[in-house]
Amino acid sequence: MLFRSVQHEDLEDILNLSSRAGVGLTTLPSNQEYLTARISRSIDSFNNARGRAQQGFLFTLEDTEQHRVVGVSALEVAVGLEEPFYNFRVHKSVRASRELGVYNTFETLVVGQDYTGCSELCTLFLAPDYQGGGNGVFLSRSRFLFISAFRHLFPQSIFAEMRGVVDQQGESPFWNALGKHFFTVPFAQADYLTGIGCKTFIAELMPFHPIYVPLLPEEARQVIGQVHENTLPARAILEKEGFAYHGAVDIFDAGAILDAEIDNVRTIKASRIVHVKRSDSVSRSSAGTQYIVSNLNFQAFRALLLNIFAPLDSDELPLTSAEMEVLQVDDGDPVRFVSLFS
Repeated sequence: MLFRSVQHEDLEDILNLSSRAGVGLTTLPSNQEYLTARISRSIDSFNNARGRAQQGFLFTLEDTEQHRVVGVSALEVAVGLEEPFYNFRVHKSVRASRELGVYNTFETLVVGQDYTGCSELCTLFLAPDYQGGGNGVFLSRSRFLFISAFRHLFPQSIFAEMRGVVDQQGESPFWNALGKHFFTVPFAQADYLTGIGCKTFIAELMPFHPIYVPLLPEEARQVIGQVHENTLPARAILEKEGFAYHGAVDIFDAGAILDAEIDNVRTIKASRIVHVKRSDSVSRSSAGTQYIVSNLNFQAFRALLLNIFAPLDSDELPLTSAEMEVLQVDDGDPVRFVSLFS
């Protein structure tokens, strides 16, 4: 399994993945024109041909034996600098009457742009038949090795907008209770439009006065700050990295937004640099510890998931000639590595 930067020839495989992602994964719409532009924007970003506000890196997980892309994940460098990035902030309000002896606390939802200028983790999707064996963790966490290698590109904070609760028919309880009354389109259509970059209608139609949560139906209240069942593993990975929910949710499906300070992210703190030592007698027994190993090549960033038998307590990492070729490194080159489940 090879984690690498996206290429134009990956389009067909990514289109296939997008058709399997389902409703609610906003940044991976099944739209060839959009995905072609997304790939081009990523390649431009790797070539330093985009300004900060437009920089976004799309990565793929390739099964090198089958020669196909089986997963994607992405990084946006700084959201909201060109187009507003909206979220709801859950606020607690208090009302009390001394005369009646009544003291009430309740929640309100207030539209904000809390994450303007922050980096975003997004577009994480792994083909169902490849889930397990550490592939999901590898696909998610390898992005942090990229951030570690090129820390100067990224700001102080990072967040991930998690997919909210949607039923098997593609219906969102939160949308049905709130959004559809203002946008008068189905949830899937609104989600799709934002996914392909049509976001002006949000500012035009979104209510900017506080929403009183107790006035919403019970099924809508219950999903605020929750995530889709298929997103629970992704949430668990990020929470182990130090991400946390601080009361910000998606404006359409109320899915939780998790955030963290980049320098406090577990993988970024735990990863370190060693130097490659060619050794074709290396054992890759499944009994070894799984490590993510990446090169430090910005334009051709690559990472492998390797079983390493001996503890890595030196400044050298033995790699086979084949592994070095895949990572595009030479003997003595620096690489960054971290334990998969550190």
